[in-house]
Amino acid sequence: MTTPKYKRILLKLSGEALSAGGQGILNFDFIDTIAKVLVRCRNEGVEIGVIVGAGNIWRGRQGGEMDRTQADHMGMLATAINALALQDRFNAAGLDAVVMSAVEMPAFADAFTVRDAKRALEKGKTVIFACGLGQPFFSTDTAAVLRAAEIEADAVLMAKNIDGIYTADPHKDPTATRYREITYKEVLDKELKALDLSATTFCMDNGICCYAFALSDPDNIYRVVMGDHVGTELHR
Repeated sequence: MTTPKYKRILLKLSGEALSAGGQGILNFDFIDTIAKVLVRCRNEGVEIGVIVGAGNIWRGRQGGEMDRTQADHMGMLATAINALALQDRFNAAGLDAVVMSAVEMPAFADAFTVRDAKRALEKGKTVIFACGLGQPFFSTDTAAVLRAAEIEADAVLMAKNIDGIYTADPHKDPTATRYREITYKEVLDKELKALDLSATTFCMDNGICCYAFALSDPDNIYRVVMGDHVGTELHR
């Protein structure tokens, strides 16, 4: 009988990926498919934390001449919208999902604390983290790896619009090849666009294992959890 490779995961979902197929801001059929995969993971005894980006709604850098802090605050609120949508569909699928926000908004979400997040995970709840770190200038990648460290996740699963980390941008360089695995030092030395700089350094310093893979096939989440090699493994 196959057992999961990881007991507790932090799944980072791309905001853009949630609008799969370009059907408005959110593609609920696609989110329902993700939810079904997470139910399979939960049935294997895996504890699941989820953090979501907001690229389908707003990114701070879209603010142009706006004050950067104000623009990033808009991005945090956009992640809360996505988190609430995920909670609704996850609960409909049978997951007991709660939203915990780094920014206090008691009408919509619980306030994040490490203690409460761990307790919820231990009770079998799926914890969805909203509003990143609650601070401007930090990406959702950085928030994901920090939350992973705080909840003591065994791995961070970076579900993206691309199927791994490449030697170059595959959309621009047809000779680009995908890494099966790569160290964080190599990512930094080669200046690859895997995670942002602060997230990469944090993972290297804290020995956090990450997988980058395509969310276009949500079953990839289950495959990684069960120990199959999917996408690119990033490690110290």
